[in-house]
This record gives sequence, structure tokens and C-alpha cells, in this order.
Amino acid sequence: MEPVRTCIGCRSRAPRSSLLRVVAQQSRVLADTSAVLPGRGAWLHPTLECLRLAQRRRAFGRALRVTGELDTSDLENRLNG
Repeated sequence: MEPVRTCIGCRSRAPRSSLLRVVAQQSRVLADTSAVLPGRGAWLHPTLECLRLAQRRRAFGRALRVTGELDTSDLENRLNG
């Protein structure tokens, strides 16, 4: 049975393989495609819609347990293609 995670954007549960792990490093949110980067991770559907929801809900700071503003531009560029 495959592990299930919750998307921090839409809050729906999905198999780990369909979600993208993100981590915070130096006040930036980075995509962790291989799920091996150190630090606390959060899971997000790889869509701009879920990214926008997470930004609006300020979910990145809570999920990654980081205080202050996080830069999500790298993640947004990756999702734009």
C-alpha cells in the first residue's frame, strides 16, 4: 500500500507519488523531486492552483515551521514549466 499525504494547498489526501515534496532553505521554498533534501517537508499537488491556495492560506510557513516571509518564486517557475 502506497503512503498517503495531504496537499497543503487544497487539503485533499493523495498518494505520495502524485504530490510534490517542498522544503524551505534560506527563506526559499524549493521543490524536492527526489524527496531526499534535509529538513521538514510539506506536500503539494504540482499545479498552480494548489500553489495559489497554499500561498493564500499562508500554509508554507505553518507546514514547514518557518517564521517570516518565504519566497515561492522558484517553485512557481518550476510549475509554470
